[in-house]
Amino acid sequence: ETTFAQLVNERLGVPLDSVSIVHGDTDKVQMGMGTYGSRSGAVGMSAIVKALDKVESKAKKIAAHLLEADEGDIVIENGELKVAGTDKSVPWFQMALAAYTAHNLPEGMEPGLKETAFYDPTNFTFPGGCYIAEVEVDPETGKTDVLRFVAADDFGNIINPMIVEGQVHGGLTQGIGQALLEGVVYDESGQLLTASYQDYCMPRADDVPSFEVSHHITPCPGNPLGIKGCGEAGAIGSPPAIMNAITNAIGNNNLTMPATPQKVWAANNAK
Repeated sequence: ETTFAQLVNERLGVPLDSVSIVHGDTDKVQMGMGTYGSRSGAVGMSAIVKALDKVESKAKKIAAHLLEADEGDIVIENGELKVAGTDKSVPWFQMALAAYTAHNLPEGMEPGLKETAFYDPTNFTFPGGCYIAEVEVDPETGKTDVLRFVAADDFGNIINPMIVEGQVHGGLTQGIGQALLEGVVYDESGQLLTASYQDYCMPRADDVPSFEVSHHITPCPGNPLGIKGCGEAGAIGSPPAIMNAITNAIGNNNLTMPATPQKVWAANNAK
C-alpha cells in the first residue's frame, strides 16, 4: 500500500495521506487472478501507471481550459497544475472539482476523473543476485552460527528502497529458518511432534546476523517502471548459500535441511 500510494504521490503531487489504496473489495475491483509470484510491483504498479497516464492526460486538458493555456504547456508540480514558465496555476483539488462540474469543462468532455486500466505483462521479470554466507560450525556440538550474510540483488528500478530492503531481510531470515531450524517431525507412530510454535523451531533475532544488502540496477524492459519482483529473492537464495557454507566447513556434502546440530554433528563425524 505504501509503495502504491507513493507512486501516485510522485506522479500527481497528491499528499500521501490523501491516497487510499483499496484491495480485496470486489465492489470496487471486480477482476483479479489471485496471489502468486512476486508481481505486486511489476504488474500491479504497472496497471497504476497506465491509469495515472489517463488521469494526467485528462487533468491537463481540464487545467488548460481553466487557465486558458495550451495543453502542452501544462506541468504538474507540488500538487498543482501550472502553465510552464508562468505563475498561472490551479490546485489539484480545484481541478478535480471542476472535473465533476460540466460547465467548467471543455466542450464535449464528459465529467469525471475516474479511470480504469488493465495490465497483463508480456513476459516474466527475472531478478538476479548473488548471496554469500559465512558460518561457524562447532565440531563438538554440530551447532551452526551464521556470522555474516552478504546479499546483492538486481530488482531493476527501485521505487521504495526501505520496503525492498525489508523484503530482503525478511526473506533472508526465512531462509535461515529453512536451512537450520524449521522442520516437520513425526514419531514412529505417525504422531506430529511439531504441531505448535512451542515445538516448531523458527528463527529469532539472535539467530540472524546484521545483513549486508546491496543492489545492482538493470531496468526491466518488460514493464513501464522497469522493476522486477523482490518478494521471494531472500528466501530463495539464502538456504543454498547457508547449506553450501556448512558443507564446505565440514567437508561433507551429505547433509539435508534443516541442518540441525544433530545432523551436522553426524555429517562432520562421518567423513
